[in-house]
Amino acid sequence: MPKWNALPDELDPQIKEFIGQLRRLVDRSGLGVAALADRTGYAKTSWERYLGGRLLAPEGAVVALAEVTGVHPAHLTTFWELAERAWHRTETRHDRTMEANRVSEARAALEEPGDRDRTGDGKDAGSGGGAAGNSWRMAGYRGPSPSGAPPAPSSSPSRASGASGAAVPDGPGWTQASVPGPYGPPPEDRRPGDEGAVGGGGSGGAGRQRLTMFLAGVVGVLVVIGAVFFFTRAGGGANGKDTAASTSPSPSSRPDLPAGVKCAGSACTGKDAEAMGCSGDLVTTVKSVAVGTTILEVRYSKTCGAAWARITGAAQGDQVRVLTGGKTRQSGAISAPGDTIAYTPMVAVGSAARAKACATLASGRTGCTT
Repeated sequence: MPKWNALPDELDPQIKEFIGQLRRLVDRSGLGVAALADRTGYAKTSWERYLGGRLLAPEGAVVALAEVTGVHPAHLTTFWELAERAWHRTETRHDRTMEANRVSEARAALEEPGDRDRTGDGKDAGSGGGAAGNSWRMAGYRGPSPSGAPPAPSSSPSRASGASGAAVPDGPGWTQASVPGPYGPPPEDRRPGDEGAVGGGGSGGAGRQRLTMFLAGVVGVLVVIGAVFFFTRAGGGANGKDTAASTSPSPSSRPDLPAGVKCAGSACTGKDAEAMGCSGDLVTTVKSVAVGTTILEVRYSKTCGAAWARITGAAQGDQVRVLTGGKTRQSGAISAPGDTIAYTPMVAVGSAARAKACATLASGRTGCTT
């Protein structure tokens, strides 16, 4: 009889009660964990996690335990349903806590001290007065005085700035007339000799010609890019195949597979069902037959799209095979003394009806599912 360790304190009371029921059934049956694994078809390491509170047992394992210990499955699955809800609630709280921690860390990382220094007093470092200083200059003022006081308007003679009649001061300060722009100073503020600048001249012919040449170059580049894209799509990838086909996900990397499932369809052929996550509560027994005292089954996982054959209550030397289309696809056997369960690797099938299991016992007796 196993000696049970204390369950973790953080487990929900309903989960603890469920695991306690499982432990009582195991104690009452007198089975060890290894014998329990042989009788139920679930691995010894899995039962150690289930009974230790590290992993919630799937419904299939619970039903198998009920059958082995001789209790009605409905009574045990009632405790399992309550424990499953509690387990999901615990996982949800854990996920929310982790999300909150990540948000807090992100906020702390974004609030750098340098950002607060630049925005704390409303001034831009090195601007000599921030936005206000720029507005004084744009309005026609000279730069700030050495004392930092707002500069006084320039009193130097100014030229007329057009219909508005506003005076635009001359001088070395940053004035509206000297603010760089794509076409230089406003037309009414050009000095003699400005006609050679970009956009200059009375008619603007040179500027328009350069703009036309620039736009023609842009159009040419776009045409070349479009032609390359068109022929690349039409020609496809290597060997004349569409490149999109080469990047489609393989069955084993399908994003719609549940957590823990590592293959689907043809990718599962020849693989171990338990190692690929296709067993547990994802598998059902679709066919079974008794061959003497040995039970022969066809096991099928709709999620993985694969089937395999299993024998239980068997002995050393017993063999099992899974067939599709009348041909043996995979096989297994019991080779170690004391083992009572053997199953074949998986084979991909479109439906469970296409798979058939056959057994050949060491006594010479044979049998197959129908």
